[in-house]
Amino acid sequence: MLMADLAATSREVAGTAARSAKIAALARLFALAEPEEAEVVTTYLAGRLPQRRIGVGWRALGEARAAGVAAPEVPTLTVPAVDRALERIAAVKGKGSAAERRRLLGELMAAATEEERDFLFRLISGELRQGALDALAVEGLAQAVGAAPEEVRRAVMLGGSLGAVARAVLAEGPAALGEFRLVVGRPVQPMLAQSAVDLDEALDRLARQVPGPVAVEEKLDGIRVQVHRDGEEVRVYTRTLDEIGARLPEVRAAAMELAAERAVLDGEVIALDAAGRPRPFQETSGRVGTLAGAGGLPLTPVFFDLLAVDGRDLLDLPGGERNAELARIAPEPRRVRRVVVSDPADAGEREAAREFARRVLERGHEGVMVKALGAAYSAGRRGAAWLKVKPVHTLDLVVLAAEWGHGRRTGKLSNLHLGARREDGGFSMLGKTFKGLTDAMLAWQTERLRELAVGEEEGGWVVRVRPELVVEVAFDGVQRSPRYPEGVTLRFARVVRYREDKSAAEADTVASVLALLR
Repeated sequence: MLMADLAATSREVAGTAARSAKIAALARLFALAEPEEAEVVTTYLAGRLPQRRIGVGWRALGEARAAGVAAPEVPTLTVPAVDRALERIAAVKGKGSAAERRRLLGELMAAATEEERDFLFRLISGELRQGALDALAVEGLAQAVGAAPEEVRRAVMLGGSLGAVARAVLAEGPAALGEFRLVVGRPVQPMLAQSAVDLDEALDRLARQVPGPVAVEEKLDGIRVQVHRDGEEVRVYTRTLDEIGARLPEVRAAAMELAAERAVLDGEVIALDAAGRPRPFQETSGRVGTLAGAGGLPLTPVFFDLLAVDGRDLLDLPGGERNAELARIAPEPRRVRRVVVSDPADAGEREAAREFARRVLERGHEGVMVKALGAAYSAGRRGAAWLKVKPVHTLDLVVLAAEWGHGRRTGKLSNLHLGARREDGGFSMLGKTFKGLTDAMLAWQTERLRELAVGEEEGGWVVRVRPELVVEVAFDGVQRSPRYPEGVTLRFARVVRYREDKSAAEADTVASVLALLR
């Protein structure tokens, strides 16, 4: 497949609001793909690289794109050729590696048309936002091969990835879908949750959408894990389906405690202090990211769902029955704390659920999950049966700089550099965000920030501004980061609104941010 076909489809999907048109465009793309190209194509459509990181930053990307080499008018670059080029870039190590990566990146960009360059820039930088969601890609693949969308969707859930299913079905036809089933040792995509503003809203929504009893559970700020036990063999998969069992002997030990020989469980691992309170998320993440060793930070595995046990597939059973099976095979310390609300309309039960949620927050956890006990496990989907409720933090911060956008945001100042007020009256950068910005906000902030501009950096890519504009930012928490001067940054920051009613002197302080670290 030509890279130009993928880039054109990306532009078409991003440029239309009609679901049917997006699906049709994706179907045409899948019809062009060879089976061996399918996994790379689906990964690119999702805005990711198979290599994850290739060691190329914004500056190198900008330089390669603006090198002045005339783009070819006739496309010749293929998807496999791009993948091989990125593999070579990612493999460069040692002395002089930065220069060599720039050279290889320059060669790749020189071979690309203007549309391909734009696509590659956004793909490699992680800013490819085109609306090619998994649900649409599933339906596009189904349309391309003449299969029922629900059959493709279930195969993707059980096969672990759209790419694996696409490769099989493009090679063998719809009959290949039957090969994908729940197998101990092969990960499935985890069920995801939607968000609710508060506990009462969550209970009301579930009462309308999935009537019946619900469970209110602790929402742990740990690392999601899917645990597969087959006798003495234990495999542990992350949310992205990477196998990390060798790093987590605690999880293997917990799996061997089960009153079952074969099982697939969904849960979290989290680092707790001596009082049983969660340690900062980064400590958990750092421990999971390294091989276990003597003196390593201990982790606690906690399970909240059971997908299979001793040869039985439980995916289609109601949540209440899955929970009962989990309680049968897993000791209480290995199960997430929960309270069952038999009748969400009952005032007394609601108050008991609120009290449970308050205690969860007092223990230092990030919120609660509210789950319909009559619902099946919808692997890989963000369905209506699970809702997450957690407090949203906001800060009033000052814009210190902004980066020029690309793709749909070309010509707009997009990625904001955010700062908090120091005691000496200056400002310390806490991080960046381009999330939450509407088209109207982009247009307004571009005009306003141009008025405040005082200089440029990184070849004009970054515009420094006078620290006068205050923006309200929502975020999920504060974590340590050596990249920024105060050693902290915001997790999942997104813009809520501009606060023209506030001066920079009224912005939140570094001290108030540091107070949120725990």
